Order: sequence, then C-alpha cells, then structure tokens
Amino acid sequence: MTRVMLVDDHALVRMGFRMLLADAGVEVVAECKDGEQACVDYPKCRPDVVVMDLSMPGMGGIEAIRRLIAQDAKARILVLSAYEDTAHPVRVLRAGAIGYLTKGSAPDALAEAVHTVARGQPYVDPQTARTLAMARIRGETSPTDVLSEREFSVFLQLARGLSVGQIAENLNLSHSTVGTHLYHVKQKLGATNQSELTLVALQWGLLQP
Repeated sequence: MTRVMLVDDHALVRMGFRMLLADAGVEVVAECKDGEQACVDYPKCRPDVVVMDLSMPGMGGIEAIRRLIAQDAKARILVLSAYEDTAHPVRVLRAGAIGYLTKGSAPDALAEAVHTVARGQPYVDPQTARTLAMARIRGETSPTDVLSEREFSVFLQLARGLSVGQIAENLNLSHSTVGTHLYHVKQKLGATNQSELTLVALQWGLLQP
C-alpha cells in the first residue's frame, strides 16, 4: 500500500483528500498543516509520497519542497495546488517535486498522480501540461521568469503583504539578505514598492483569490 503524507493548512481539505485516497488503496500516514511541520514529521514516517499544497502560512510550499529534498534527495513530492499559471509548475519542478496536479482536476486524478509519483515517475495533469506547452509555443514569458529561485520565493511573500522580518523568519534568512533580494526583485520587475509587486503577481495569476 502506498504511504502518503498530506500537507495542507485546511483540515477539511485534508479530510477530503484522505477519503479519496482511501478508496484507491492509499494510506495517509501523516497530516501536516504547514511546511514547517512537514519538515519535522517527514523523517519520522518516511512516506512514499508527500502531497503538498503551495499556499500555506509560514515558509510556504516551494520552500518546504527545497528543505525536504535537502533532507532526502529521493523524496517523492506531488504538488496539489489551486494555481493554474505557468510559473508555479515550473518552479516546483525545479525545486525538486516530480508531480503537479491542480485542485480543479477530476477526483480520480489524485490517486493516479500519487501512484505515478510513488513509482518515481513524473506527473503533470493534462490541463497544466497543455498550458505549459502552449505558453512555450507562443513564446509567452512571465516577468518573474527573470527571478532566481530564492528571489521568486521572496517575491511571492512580499506580494502577499508580508514584512521583511516575517519573510526572514519564514525562509530562515537574515534581514539584510531579504533586503538584498527585495532590491533585486524590484529592479528586475521594474517595481518601486510592495503594492506594485502585488499587482504583478495578480496580473500573472500568482496569487490565489
């Protein structure tokens, strides 16, 4: 039986996923409400697959993926997210996840994705795959494509209204390092303040409603 850790800050969402997976012969061995808890609990249960949300309090999903991969390079992580843009799938796969599934997918797609990732095979839901393919064909690029992985993480937290101090704590960085990243993000995106960064994120579908 495939063993799964669920990481999502909504208890009702986790319950729904657990019920869906139970019908598919998947055992949920741990549930976590944020990335911090996932990093602590992962070595205790060593699941076959981590099913990870992205938009959570604290460090968020992308940073949690990086830290889990740092703990265990063979960790198999499936991102289950409400984001349907092109930037997030690319970023999470670069961070070390091997699967991406949107929450708008059909219910049976979750079990299929979990079993695929458990075998160590990559999985991207068909709609996201088509969106990524069409964006490449059309040559579409998000302004955030110019950001490094760390700058992207800082940018997302800034766009959500977090302070430099909060970001430093969430990402385990010094205030000065976050300040340096903030300067580079503004320069690369042509923004002068936090409100303009939030507008960029909204325009490109990088923030959930």
